[in-house]
Amino acid sequence: MKMNRKTVAIILLAGALAVGLAACAPTATTVPVPDAKATTGLRPALSGERKYLDLPGFGQVAYYVDARGGAGEGGGRPLVLTPSVNAAASAYEMKPVWDAYVGTRPVYAIEWPGFGSSARPDTQYTKELMTRSLNALVELIGADVDVVGLSLGSEFDARAALSDPRIRSLALISPSGLGKPRGGTQEANAEDGGKKLYDRLNSVSTPLYAALRIKPSIEYFLSRSFRGPVDSGLVDYSMDATRQPGAKYAPVYFISGQLFTDDAYGELYSKLTIPVIVLYDQDGFVSFDRLQQFTQQDGVKAVRIQDTDGLPQFEKMPEVKAALDAFWAAQK
Repeated sequence: MKMNRKTVAIILLAGALAVGLAACAPTATTVPVPDAKATTGLRPALSGERKYLDLPGFGQVAYYVDARGGAGEGGGRPLVLTPSVNAAASAYEMKPVWDAYVGTRPVYAIEWPGFGSSARPDTQYTKELMTRSLNALVELIGADVDVVGLSLGSEFDARAALSDPRIRSLALISPSGLGKPRGGTQEANAEDGGKKLYDRLNSVSTPLYAALRIKPSIEYFLSRSFRGPVDSGLVDYSMDATRQPGAKYAPVYFISGQLFTDDAYGELYSKLTIPVIVLYDQDGFVSFDRLQQFTQQDGVKAVRIQDTDGLPQFEKMPEVKAALDAFWAAQK
């Protein structure tokens, strides 16, 4: 059945009503599931080799690697790409950046625990878990790296950089945490960090996630991050990613706000001492109220990628690449 945006909105409203009714329902619980296995039925998101690292207390975390290159921009330093977090997140979100740099320098891309081809157990997903997975990849690489992060992934990147000196620079594409989030899905309850909301969402997670993963819903939410037509490859891969076993577990923690840092600027960004570039324009999910304050720090700059809405790498990759190349060249 073909559905327009109005129909999608009705479906999502029904999901919201179900969440409200769930306040009186018994809540589901999660249990630790260490050593969970990777999601093997999902086709690769990127070229290169898909590999897995074992994260103690969690299980397998997927990453992609193409180790060719060594004399390109950035002096051959390995480049690590991190996607965002949403109901259908995967390394495919970073595909334009991956394709632009493969062969010129070693490139890695992680898939956060609970997303993409990583394990998706019914366990607790936290910002610390996500950060730990990135730290583990950097340790596995065993060299200084440059990191390019997207949206909420930027918060995990900043947290990882504060504890690992091998992360030498951060390039943050439309990062969250630089202003008041737009919309309830990105703001945890101040009293309990989103725990009550999580309990309510978890009790209806199966029908709610079923509504979120249909093609009209995916297209609708992605359309808020595109100025022009939504990339069809991203839509198709997002649909595949949401149909994997255990796909509903991690997104519930995201929707309830538990993966966000209450004051990401004060706790994370303001403490960074490495070079940082922020690429931004408009974004339907986050705001940049404190970006000007951020750029007053030594080594921090911002470049506006005009006429984009949160995923500039899909619509203006030449401009994104030019900004990244200049940023890394300035560090030589």
